[in-house]
Amino acid sequence: MDMLALMTQGGTISQLVALLLLMMSVASWVLILWKSWLLSRAGKDVARCTAAFWQSSSIAEASQTITAFDRESLVLPLLEASAMTGGSTLAGAGEKSAQLTRVLRNALHAVLHKLQFGQVVLATVGSTAPFVGLLGTVWGIYHALIGIASAGQVSLDQISGPVGEALIMTAAGLAVAIPAVLAYNIFGRIVARIEAELEGFAHDLRELLTPANPPPDLS
Repeated sequence: MDMLALMTQGGTISQLVALLLLMMSVASWVLILWKSWLLSRAGKDVARCTAAFWQSSSIAEASQTITAFDRESLVLPLLEASAMTGGSTLAGAGEKSAQLTRVLRNALHAVLHKLQFGQVVLATVGSTAPFVGLLGTVWGIYHALIGIASAGQVSLDQISGPVGEALIMTAAGLAVAIPAVLAYNIFGRIVARIEAELEGFAHDLRELLTPANPPPDLS
């Protein structure tokens, strides 16, 4: 009842299921390690960049300071986008506040896409791996029953071995799915926190760069 026996005796379907589970496990663990590193840096960078921005005396000075802190390019794209207003096209038409809202929204979406990369894969692995393992279990049990039926004489030893090997597929599916689900939930909370910080910074930056409204004429 080891994995080698399962791969050699389980048939083509069982071998394909085991290979698929292995690929899903490798993909999810690569994403887990990479996103752990990325989000750890991102959380620190956003906090340092926003603090450095408000301590700067000008936008130009803030951009130079943030360039050294923003290792994952999360805050700097917002500053660069805020300078891309005006022009003779429709993108430069309208009030300054509307232009800033549009360019900052687009830059924020691009940054959030980078932070959310891989979440779909983790969710897919977490939701489908148990069923893939169950498919391997069902096919393994069916394959074992066919072998037992062809043997003619049935004993407990004949049943326990093949059925136990088939049930390993269910455990393998859960072993692949559980880390992916846990990582998806943890990363989702971290991304949501960083997203809230970036949205707040984008809102404050828009208010800072929007020209003050003139007082109404009461005469």
